[in-house]
Amino acid sequence: MRVATDIGGTFTDIVYIEADGTVRFNKSHTTPPNFEQGVVHVIEKCPIDPQAIQDLTHGTTVVINALTERKGAKTGLITTKGFRDILEIGRGNRPDLFNFNFQKPESFVPRYLRLEVEERMDYQGNELVPLKEDDVKKCLEVFQKEGVEAIAVVYLHSYVNAVHEIRTEELIAELWPEVEVTASYSVSKEWREYERSTTTVLNSYVKPTAKKYIDRLYGMLEKMEIRCPKYIMQSNGGTTTFEKAKELPINMVESGPVAGVFGAAMLGKMLGEDKIIAFDIGGTTAKCSLVDGGEVKTTTEYKIEKTGRFPGYPLRIPVVDIVEIGNGGGSIAWIDNTNSLRVGPQSAGALPGPVAYQKGGSEPTTTDANLVVGRLSKKNFDMEVDLDQVRAVIQEKVGTPYGLDAEEAAMGIIRVANSNMLNALKLVSVRKGYDPREFALVAFGGGGPMHAASLARELNIKKVIIPLAASAFSAWGMLMTDLRSDDIQTYNARLIDPDYEAVKAKWRKLEEKAYRDNAEKGVARENIYFVHYLDMRYIGQDHTVKVRVPAEDMNPENLGSFIEAFHKEHELNYSFRLDDSGVEIVNLHLASFGRVEKVPIKTLEAKPYTLDEAVLEIRPVIFEGTGKIDTVIYAREKLSPGMQVAGPAIIEEVSASTVIEPGMTAKIDDFGDIMIETGV
Repeated sequence: MRVATDIGGTFTDIVYIEADGTVRFNKSHTTPPNFEQGVVHVIEKCPIDPQAIQDLTHGTTVVINALTERKGAKTGLITTKGFRDILEIGRGNRPDLFNFNFQKPESFVPRYLRLEVEERMDYQGNELVPLKEDDVKKCLEVFQKEGVEAIAVVYLHSYVNAVHEIRTEELIAELWPEVEVTASYSVSKEWREYERSTTTVLNSYVKPTAKKYIDRLYGMLEKMEIRCPKYIMQSNGGTTTFEKAKELPINMVESGPVAGVFGAAMLGKMLGEDKIIAFDIGGTTAKCSLVDGGEVKTTTEYKIEKTGRFPGYPLRIPVVDIVEIGNGGGSIAWIDNTNSLRVGPQSAGALPGPVAYQKGGSEPTTTDANLVVGRLSKKNFDMEVDLDQVRAVIQEKVGTPYGLDAEEAAMGIIRVANSNMLNALKLVSVRKGYDPREFALVAFGGGGPMHAASLARELNIKKVIIPLAASAFSAWGMLMTDLRSDDIQTYNARLIDPDYEAVKAKWRKLEEKAYRDNAEKGVARENIYFVHYLDMRYIGQDHTVKVRVPAEDMNPENLGSFIEAFHKEHELNYSFRLDDSGVEIVNLHLASFGRVEKVPIKTLEAKPYTLDEAVLEIRPVIFEGTGKIDTVIYAREKLSPGMQVAGPAIIEEVSASTVIEPGMTAKIDDFGDIMIETGV
């Protein structure tokens, strides 16, 4: 048996695959701030024999929560003399050019804790000024006096030669072994001093919190006699061991969401669909990502807290390329000072939750709106729902200000939420040069199945796939992953008669390091495989494009294929190509994978029910454009492969409801997935 758990803003999910390939899942309420308790609770809800667990994979929000809530460790920075203000100087590119009140991001490390030491390397890694070790000792004395809990070490050009950072780590270990330390060379070997500095600082900032969390969770799992190999989901779409995750916890920043994207890609392969838009609506946010040719795309241009008006904090780590917005089931509907209806980004979260939860929530949410229009049934909640109270809150907060009744106000909330989600879907498709009509939409999370059909129709997407265990699909995705690590090394070379042997030697060096790292995780050499990328650009450009290499080794005969692969990728990203311009490599990117044994997914057996016997009830539901219609409600657990239903219809399960719009049809496939044909 293989088990995966995923912590969300509202629920903690579990998915497990039994030895015969049967997939089962469950949910429990998330338990902030002691998130590990939610993991224990959801495991205890399942009939799982701890001795039968082959491995356990975990996705967590502990890192992103520590960053967004500013609940990390008191962090100090040691850097090259003259560069203590790099975190404040940042970049000059402002996202909102005409905002005269713009302020740069406030550093996670106050200036009095940013200290300098005398040392210097040049851009080729040659030592210009030796490391003055007494300066390091003086920094530690200041940090100890100020109660610093974690230290970031960032020296100029250490991505080329890290000897000074390594020596500084050794000194700290000798003089102050209790403090947590992150040196930039261990996090990122890319140039861009500001981005490398923020990544290192943020890793240090969350390291004590993440380490304590992982240790507590590990201890609880061991107490439950779950003593199998344990893995943590990373932002790059792969997993790592608990021990490795404690060293570089910043790699868990999007731990849960990216698992769903990877799961969507794997499901696409199972179903013969290699063009997928993954769409995940949880309790707090909606996330989407595009998978083309079966490949999950990663980026090192990720920024936390980035908005249209705020530049955010850059992280120079591989993260699955996702767009995330503050629109989920718990997103609050409110009226701004221009009298416009807004939904999100504020969320009712797990506590107090939507009004329907009866836990003190007093603001209308998307979940409440779907309940009022009939898309959700109060019978399907695991608590008593006072529908009259839900209606009254929507009427008071939204309906009365606009002169609408509660049902009209609820539809207004859904329209605004759908509009926000539609914009996110366009960001990963239309605005990146992809035609959404060529893709299938895989919708999951608690709210994805409810909104997907309507959004697909807007984008002219022909097929919507609602996977089995949709509400816990991110955890399902974790069971499809392999161990993964990424090594990105800046290596600048123009592709005009390049030094082929030098490039090959760089790849071999990265590969040998990957073999050693995987050996520490217990992965045999024969179970390791690589994917090679180059970050490339036109000579004179600032930005790069990530290109999967057309061949492992570059040589005079295939050089043209490398250049053409870049031209195509650049045109896809920026809508133009410059065939007469020179091309250069900026970074080598090696993704190494350690295969994890997987259990084949079992096809769904026929249920002992007819389609009529699967009907729960017929109730009025409001649909956009058609108004209130008597709609057949089906129980998903009673539907068998091959069964087909016509819209309007709703397929209910314990933790999700799939809405099939009028004019659409849905069919259950061999794995229990709902395949919706939108008819566009």
